[in-house]
Amino acid sequence: MTVVAGGAAAARPRLIRAINEQVLLDHIRRSGPVSRSELATLTGLSKPTVSAALSSIERAGLVHATGQRTGSPGPAAILYEVRPEAGFVLGLDVGREYLRGGIADLAGTVRSRLSVRTKAGDAMARVQELADLATKLQGEAGIQASQLVQTVIGSPGVYDPRLDTLTLTGRLSGWDSPAVLTALRASFGATLMIENDVDAAALAERVHGHGRGVDSFAFVSVGTGIGMGLVLDGKLRHGSHGVAGEIAYLPFTEGSGSDARDARKRGSFDASASAAAVVRAARRAGLRGASSAEKVFAAAARGDAVAAAVVAEEALLVAKAVCSVIAVVDPDLIVLGGGIGQAPGFLEAVVGQLRRLAPVLPDVKASVLGTETVVAGCIAAGLDQAWEQLVGQISPT
Repeated sequence: MTVVAGGAAAARPRLIRAINEQVLLDHIRRSGPVSRSELATLTGLSKPTVSAALSSIERAGLVHATGQRTGSPGPAAILYEVRPEAGFVLGLDVGREYLRGGIADLAGTVRSRLSVRTKAGDAMARVQELADLATKLQGEAGIQASQLVQTVIGSPGVYDPRLDTLTLTGRLSGWDSPAVLTALRASFGATLMIENDVDAAALAERVHGHGRGVDSFAFVSVGTGIGMGLVLDGKLRHGSHGVAGEIAYLPFTEGSGSDARDARKRGSFDASASAAAVVRAARRAGLRGASSAEKVFAAAARGDAVAAAVVAEEALLVAKAVCSVIAVVDPDLIVLGGGIGQAPGFLEAVVGQLRRLAPVLPDVKASVLGTETVVAGCIAAGLDQAWEQLVGQISPT
C-alpha cells in the first residue's frame, strides 16, 4: 500500500505540470502572440507556474519567442507563439469523383492543397490514389512524411472505434471492407484518424464558417448524399455508435423500384431527397434534359413550372428533416451545405416551409464554404489531436 501511495503522490505533480502545459498551449494557439503576464491573466495560473510550464513547452520546440511588446510601462514583454514547423497535419477528403487534400503546419497555415479526379476502379485503387495524393502534397509543402504528426481522412460512412469497422459508406463501393482500413493504416501509419466527411464539414463551419462562436448548430448537407454534423456545447457529437447525424436513414417513404433499392442501401431520406432522387422526380414529371440536380435547379430558376414543382417538393422534404432536428435538439443555428443545400434560392424555400412546420425557427443559413470544406475540417480535427499528442510527449521535468 505504501508503494502505491508513494507512486501516486509522485505522479501527481507530473500530471499537474502536464495539465498546465496543455492549458498554456491552448491559449497560445488561440491568442498568440502573447506574453507571460498575459498568459497568467488568461489562465489564472501564477507567474512562476506559467514560467515553468512555458519553459518546458519551449524546450520541446512547440512554441518560440517571436518578439517584444513595447509601449507600456516597465520592461518590454517577450511574446510567445506556436512554432509552426513543430509538425504538420494532413487532411484528405475521399469522394466518389474527387480526392482532395491539404497540409497545414501547427499554426494552422495551409502549406499545400490539391484536388484530383479519381480514376480508381475499386476500393484498394482508391487507397493508392490517396497515398499518391499525400506524396504530392508533401512535395508541394516541402516536407517529409516523417514530419506529419497527424493524418485525418474525411470519408463517407461511420467509423466505430469499439469494433474497428467502417460501415454505411454509401456510394463508395467496397469502401466498407476491413481490408480498406488495413491498407489505409499501412499507407498512413499509426496517427491516422477516420472522420465522417459531413462531420468534418461541420468542424470546418465551427472554425471558418457560420458556426464560429455558436454553441450549438447542425450542419445539414444535401447533395450527392445526405448527412448531418451536430455540434452541441461547442463539441462535435458522434453518438454511442457513431451514427449521430445519419439523417439519410430518417424513415421517409421508400417508394418502389430504384427508390426502394436506394432506401435499403443508403437510407430512406437519401432515396427521397438526394441529387439522384431529384433527377428521378424531374424525369417522372416529364422534365426534359434532367440529367443532373444542377440542371433541374437551373430550369426552375429560368421559370420552368415542372422544375419549380420538383424543387419545391425537395425543399419540403429537407424542411421536414430539419424540423425533426429542431424538435429533438433545438440548436441555435442550422447550416445548409452540399450542392443542393447551397443552391441559389433553396435556403429561402426551406425556411418558408420551416415557418409552417417547425415549433421554433432558429437561424438558418447556407454555407459559404466551398469544395475544400471537408479538407478544412479534417485539418481542424487533426490540429486538435496533434496538439494533445505533442503535449503528452513532453518529458516531465
